[in-house]
Amino acid sequence: MSDHPPPRRPVTHAGYDDVPADAGDAAARGWWDENADEYLAEHGDFLGDAGFRWGPEGLTEAEAGLLGDVDGARVVEVGAGAAHCSRWLLAQGARVVATDVSARMLAGAAHLDAVTGTRVPLVQADARALPFASASADVVFTSYGAVPFVADAARVHAEAARVLRPGGRWVFSVTHPVRWAFPDDPTVRGLTAHRSYFDRRPYVETDDLGEVRYAEYHRTVGDHVRDVAAAGLRLRDVVEPEWPAWNTATWGGWSPERGAVLPGTAVFVTTKD
Repeated sequence: MSDHPPPRRPVTHAGYDDVPADAGDAAARGWWDENADEYLAEHGDFLGDAGFRWGPEGLTEAEAGLLGDVDGARVVEVGAGAAHCSRWLLAQGARVVATDVSARMLAGAAHLDAVTGTRVPLVQADARALPFASASADVVFTSYGAVPFVADAARVHAEAARVLRPGGRWVFSVTHPVRWAFPDDPTVRGLTAHRSYFDRRPYVETDDLGEVRYAEYHRTVGDHVRDVAAAGLRLRDVVEPEWPAWNTATWGGWSPERGAVLPGTAVFVTTKD
């Protein structure tokens, strides 16, 4: 029997719509299980060549140091995908566990373990219900994982805060909220706003029966700040990586043409007092 998920009905509609929270949440796991192999084949080299990138611009943790000194630190990655970031952290001396809701993504991580010879502890878990004791981690982080794919991101922040020890860090990167006002187009057409920044309806893909196949949620900068504050976290920094000259790649709506004038990623750095 194949370990690949069975094919689902094709997407027939895509746009910005209100959908039930449980439908959007369920779609996330199914989409990543179904598309993990294709995603890793397309982006795996970019994600893995530097070990830990915060977004498509290419900013690395080695350059940015947003997690602080990780040597000996207890680290939890949520929405880890194939655990490229966790694998790099292991090499820096961190005691890290990589978690993801998608079994297929974690299978990709296990494959990389075999290829690289570096074994990352892997746990299948929802970022809103981590199987770790309170105050057991020094750092919790995600690079584009979890936060955009659930209707109730406040629970992700609250769970990160619960797992962190006092003084610990929760750091997460997401699509820059400003980008949601612009079409997901890497050409100059993507530089003209076409919808309100304040329209918080998620981007949704459905099949011909109306089943939600994919949902990604938009939050303003203020929404993110209020969510982390409500979790009892202190915002320390918001990093908006500029597009570097060396990066000539296009990744979805990210490209050198757009990156020269429009932010694509926001990294929020918070601590637990």
